[in-house]
Amino acid sequence: MGRPKAALEWHGSTLLHRTTALLARTVGGPVLVVAAPGQGLPELPPGVEVVEDPIDGQGPMRGLATGLAALGERSPVAFVCSTDLPFLHPALIRRVLRGFADPESDTVDVVLPVARGYRQPLAAGYRTALAGLVEKLLAEGDLRPGMLFRHCRVTQLDDAALLTEELARLDPQLDSLVNVNEPDDYAAALARPEPEVVVERFGALAGGGRRGPRLVRAASLGAAAAAVGMSLDRHIVAAVNGDQMTRDARLPLVTGDTVAFLSADAGG
Repeated sequence: MGRPKAALEWHGSTLLHRTTALLARTVGGPVLVVAAPGQGLPELPPGVEVVEDPIDGQGPMRGLATGLAALGERSPVAFVCSTDLPFLHPALIRRVLRGFADPESDTVDVVLPVARGYRQPLAAGYRTALAGLVEKLLAEGDLRPGMLFRHCRVTQLDDAALLTEELARLDPQLDSLVNVNEPDDYAAALARPEPEVVVERFGALAGGGRRGPRLVRAASLGAAAAAVGMSLDRHIVAAVNGDQMTRDARLPLVTGDTVAFLSADAGG
């Protein structure tokens, strides 16, 4: 790519901010960024934690070991992903994590998507207890995620297993697993239409014939507000999908979201 992917601009934010904010609005546990030694990071959403790798140059396996160990006993499982998945959808995250809740899930260490025939170790679920095994493999010189899979119990999710119900409806092409490795990939991703979301306005904001849902394209909450002629400020609050109350203009939106704007002065 020639420049840090984490800081690449993404519709008014950065790829890293988008990825971490999306995870924060999807999972119930902590969200953690693993940084290389001395790596500078762009601004992160509130509450996102950063831990630094102790050793440089060991690739994704080092980041995996560091991240799983840092989560410790706070979570039995983790969804692990790279920062360069600009179309990652919460439905994909939920589908992967459900792999640990399937029958006989206590025998599963890794839930690994295999999309279009390719394994996706940086969009997969891992038990945090694997941290010690990953460290052992690193000490032996095994830097490839594929070596880990030889030593633990892996459930693989092919296209058919992934594309059930919610994910089939919201991300039928598995764009969640499209990454940006080259400048052309990044340019093509930015050129794609923003996700379609439904916007509704209530109370005083719905006056002048503006009542009722409206379909707009918006990659963030601020863009959704602008699409219906509003600017987020202290007088306006948004409910995303009926429950998450926020006025964070950079909150990422995805296909299928519904955003309800309310007047904060009216109890929003």
